[in-house]
Amino acid sequence: MTPRRVRRVRLVAVQGAAIAVAAIFLVLGVAGFTPGITAGLDGMPWHGHHPDGSAATVFGVFAVSVAHNLLHLGFGVAGLVLARSFGGARAYLLGGGVIYLGLWLYGLFDADLRESLPLNASDDWLHFGVGVVMLVLGLTLGATRVPTGADGEILVPE
Repeated sequence: MTPRRVRRVRLVAVQGAAIAVAAIFLVLGVAGFTPGITAGLDGMPWHGHHPDGSAATVFGVFAVSVAHNLLHLGFGVAGLVLARSFGGARAYLLGGGVIYLGLWLYGLFDADLRESLPLNASDDWLHFGVGVVMLVLGLTLGATRVPTGADGEILVPE
């Protein structure tokens, strides 16, 4: 009799999605400090816009500051920590989605936020997209804790 092989499942889909999103935030945070990727790096302000009106921009499009990059790094680290559990990963994606949709709304309508973070129209719409994607991932992938295999078989009974 051949012994039954049991696959070991380490992550469910929502945890994998949270790790992927967190990794993207970490890459963006590092990119914000990387010469060649970020234009105007030498004049990057700590927060807000540079006094002379110039802005450091990632890929020449998205305005950044030191605080903005540190927020991305912190959000990435938080995602990796929270992805260790099903509930944490789901909370990260749903909470992060709400936060980013809030940033989008504030960026559109609140001039004070534009003074504390270097936001431009590109940042606003990126925040909208990130918020929607995080919410969709949290709602769809976080709907079940039952991991399945490649053929849809249940690997871990409920």
